Amino acid sequence: MDFEKLYHMYYASVYSYVMKVMKNSDQAEEITQEVFYKALKTRASFQKQSGEFTWLCAIAKNACMDEFRRQSKQGKYQESEPQSTNLNIETLLVNNNTSFAIHEILHSMEEPYKEVFQLRVFGELGFYEIGKLFAKTDSWARVTYHRARLKIKERMKNYE
Repeated sequence: MDFEKLYHMYYASVYSYVMKVMKNSDQAEEITQEVFYKALKTRASFQKQSGEFTWLCAIAKNACMDEFRRQSKQGKYQESEPQSTNLNIETLLVNNNTSFAIHEILHSMEEPYKEVFQLRVFGELGFYEIGKLFAKTDSWARVTYHRARLKIKERMKNYE
């Protein structure tokens, strides 16, 4: 794998993905650099079962989550309202009282529901992009996201 070629080919796309998640250009740039550093360190373990961009996005997603956890521990992280306003689950994330409960539910939720929901709400990715990350169709992403929402709503009843 020619790492320089990989960097030039995917830097802008990975930065864009991280920017959608972090909503801060300085953090996005720092995390994108971290993604490529981690990719360079672990490139020997890349088994090519997925595309290079998918692999880089997985590293980016984990790096963003690590940053959210770090900020949360320091009390700096405040949830911003997702751009998708069509569903009440997303609106609940803005409310600090229910935000923690939803994050707790997400933490215990099984894959792929957890990741699809996070990519859609926090990453603000479209269904086509989510499907592409999982090597599935956009319809699969829609259905999985809808099921994740239903699971969250059901589990939220225990917190009321």
